[in-house]
Amino acid sequence: MRISLAILAGVSLLSFTGISSAQVKVTLEPYVTGVNAPLVMVQPPNDDRKFVVEQFGRIRIIDADGELMGEPFLDIRDRIVDLWGDFDERGMLGLAFHPDFATNGKFYVAYSAPTRFQNDLAKMFWWDHTNVIAEYTVSKDDPDVADRESERRISSIDWPQFNHNGHWIGFGGDGKLYFSTGDGGYANDWGIGHNVTEGNGQDQDSPNGKIHRIDVDTPGAEPEMYAYGLRNPWRCSFDMADGKTLYCGDVQQNSYEEVDVIEEGDNLGWRKMEASHCFDYTKPDEHPTSCDTAGLKLPILEYGNCTAKPTDCKGISVTGGYIYRGANKDWDGKYIFGDWSKSFAAMDGQIFVGTKGDNGEWSMEVATTNMEGKNPYVLAFAQDSEGEVYALTSLTTGPWGSLDTIYKIVPAEGGSDTSSSGGTATPAASGNAADAPEENPEAAAGEEMKNN
Repeated sequence: MRISLAILAGVSLLSFTGISSAQVKVTLEPYVTGVNAPLVMVQPPNDDRKFVVEQFGRIRIIDADGELMGEPFLDIRDRIVDLWGDFDERGMLGLAFHPDFATNGKFYVAYSAPTRFQNDLAKMFWWDHTNVIAEYTVSKDDPDVADRESERRISSIDWPQFNHNGHWIGFGGDGKLYFSTGDGGYANDWGIGHNVTEGNGQDQDSPNGKIHRIDVDTPGAEPEMYAYGLRNPWRCSFDMADGKTLYCGDVQQNSYEEVDVIEEGDNLGWRKMEASHCFDYTKPDEHPTSCDTAGLKLPILEYGNCTAKPTDCKGISVTGGYIYRGANKDWDGKYIFGDWSKSFAAMDGQIFVGTKGDNGEWSMEVATTNMEGKNPYVLAFAQDSEGEVYALTSLTTGPWGSLDTIYKIVPAEGGSDTSSSGGTATPAASGNAADAPEENPEAAAGEEMKNN
């Protein structure tokens, strides 16, 4: 991909390259199925359990044997806004365990709560929900059950629209809790609840379009802005090798998708730029040849979005992943990430592998898998304590049913031929949907809905 000199003028350039023509073959090994729209899977420090966030409001435990336990660890469906079954970006969105979880039992949850307005009529009638980050503790009687009544809210942000919530949460190596926020929703960072002049992403007084951090161990501490200029940072992660290098997939508008390495004080550009391209929110599909890029930081990777570039694209909504640190040394240091789908109406999830070259520049490969037909929608990725990476997937566009599957991502046997991978996987369709919302699973929205 080419970046014009006019665009690069004044930009803080992190070495950037485009998409490699090569492909990598991987096997998706079914790990657990029967979950509802899994958005997070986390393994606490020194713990043999894994905890899965279901979008509609539950946390489930996968035990040491890889079995999904029946009783939820935490169920707060009654504290979450009513979700749309066909498509929704709200719900239970994040989970992080305190570094001292083994001794203090503390963990943190991000979720979309009903609006809290009392005297602000404008917000009461027009704003959508309140995004909450809350601290919980494990019950004293059972380590596999949380104490619902222990909730302590540490962040509450009123949200103008239903989408662009962000709200990944995770602890850095400094012991502080980091969390992402989208620009507030709708499209092009404008409208109700958005800064008219520059958008929320560039407005440093707005909590939207940011990476924040907070010292949860300091009583009364408030979140502080760590970085800004983001649109919808959907799934971030720290490299487990150092605990400080922060990677985020930031969903862009109609033409491009981007991956960033984010450092303190960074301005990632939105809505001045869409990925590495100048952006005009009044003409979102037409990119000006020049703009004020002083102080902006470019993504390490970008690719075409199929909404505006159907013949030169890799997906419609980037899903951030993890730096691989597992047993396969050939993958060590590679960034495994993906895209929700190349289409809204038909599942076509994508898995990518990013590689940092010796010269510091990044390239990406499109992974082919052992799945029969298209991959399911790719909602998120996860990493266990051994550094292995998993894909969290769904068969539907919304948080409906309990038919979804988490796959472990491993090299295809033989390294280059999916036919020798020892069998094929199909999107699982098992589990009990009795606890799921009753909405119809058919998505009525158009393909542009994911990026609006």
